[in-house]
Amino acid sequence: MSDPDDIPAQVPTGPRLVLVTGPSGAGRSSAINVLEDLGFEAIDNLPLTLLPRLLEGGPLTRPLALGLDVRNRDFSTAALIDCIEVLERLPDVRAEVLYLDASPDVLQRRFSETRRRHPMAPAETPTEGIEREMDLLTGIRARADILIDTSELTPHDLRAELDRWFGAESGSRLAVSVQSFSYKRGLPRGLDMVFDVRFLRNPHWNPALRPLTGLDAPVADHVIADPRFADFFARVRDLSLGLLPAYADEGKTHFAIGFGCTGGQHRSVAVTELLAKALAAEGWQVSTRHREMERRAAFPGAVKTG
Repeated sequence: MSDPDDIPAQVPTGPRLVLVTGPSGAGRSSAINVLEDLGFEAIDNLPLTLLPRLLEGGPLTRPLALGLDVRNRDFSTAALIDCIEVLERLPDVRAEVLYLDASPDVLQRRFSETRRRHPMAPAETPTEGIEREMDLLTGIRARADILIDTSELTPHDLRAELDRWFGAESGSRLAVSVQSFSYKRGLPRGLDMVFDVRFLRNPHWNPALRPLTGLDAPVADHVIADPRFADFFARVRDLSLGLLPAYADEGKTHFAIGFGCTGGQHRSVAVTELLAKALAAEGWQVSTRHREMERRAAFPGAVKTG
């Protein structure tokens, strides 16, 4: 194989080609299914030797996701790294490596719960197979373009994370996600910039506003009426609008902004919606997520606090 340094760099164009890999039990198959739902052509357990023939079959008409793991009969770390290097030099696809990871303890628990044999230790304990596989994949993990640790992610969380990375297939445009959350449950994963809005007046203490959310106009009006809001919001908006073009120029495909308050129901939700509208008005591709509201929808008995 030619030395990559001897080959002129080319700017990738065309559909995405995502190689999905990672240790067994970390969520690779689930990720493949999500990507298929997002419009990708998905092929799981493709032998590496068949990949050139697949690409020779004509130009890709939509994004392609390929699931690769140790069960492939011709799998090896060196072969996959060679494949990655070849794909990265192709001018007509945008090749990326998506690596699904999880801690050994979590992988052990998942294998215990499903009573499955580990593919690298069919006659031994899953622990031995997990150790062998993680050692084997070390070099590939280091080459990952996108690494998602699923140790603490629910299937819904994984789907939301993949949607943020791959749901907006819009060339090189930067996709912006604005999220609300409660500090009681910690920061969401993957945030690039976080703001604490607990200094704003809390609608929770107004009995008429308490059952509402930041999606309701009375709550938004209450938050906006805080004398400290206008200056804070203007600074955050201007900071965001100043940074986003710079990150886009650097090739970043996703930028996540988070607003946290006490309960994730009022202030953070209202500010999230307001910033998302401000950024969208400037032409940015924006999505919103309200983590605690999603949780309360899934668990109606959850306690609501501002």
